[in-house]
Amino acid sequence: MIPSFQVYLFDVDGTLVDSATDICGAIRDALAGTPQANCEETFLRGYIGRHLVDLFSDLFPAYSPAQLDELILTYRKFYPARGHKSTKLYPGVVEGLAALPGRKSTATTKGTPMTRSVLELFGLLPFFDHVQGTDGFPHKPAPDVILKSLEVFGATPDQALMIGDSTADIVAGKRAGVRTCAVSYGYGQPEQLAALEPDYWIADLRELVPAAC
Repeated sequence: MIPSFQVYLFDVDGTLVDSATDICGAIRDALAGTPQANCEETFLRGYIGRHLVDLFSDLFPAYSPAQLDELILTYRKFYPARGHKSTKLYPGVVEGLAALPGRKSTATTKGTPMTRSVLELFGLLPFFDHVQGTDGFPHKPAPDVILKSLEVFGATPDQALMIGDSTADIVAGKRAGVRTCAVSYGYGQPEQLAALEPDYWIADLRELVPAAC
């Protein structure tokens, strides 16, 4: 059984929402006209939850930082234009968030404004006490996005649980000194997640809710 925590920190893509089709579609739109225009979606899915600079620098190792930034800006135009039409909530997310005690924040590689808009669109915003994206500081697996939320809440790492689907989520949680919970339904590879020894595993967000709630 997973104990109750004072603070819950959630990844978004692959944890709260299944957004792969929209994310990968926007990436492929951004890649149009490049040598990687036909990049397979299965390959792109492996980068969800990581910063776009990781993907684009792997695809184009000879590109300058300015060229990589241009690709990222292009993606950021295409992604919201898709209107999240192919994105959907995972089963149990609404029920789990509604029943879960404690304070809740996001801990995502998305920027805060985009994170807030996604939460609002899918009716999740009222469940969150704080919305934290990656805004001008190192992205996961660096712990910064987690530490920012702890600072806002005035909480210590031992009071918090990080929930996510990727190795970046688990590593970031460990670096921040919080407990970690891997979800089995997202985009991460189970064997890679298992190698990091997260403290807990769940297949549905409702499994986080203490029995007494």
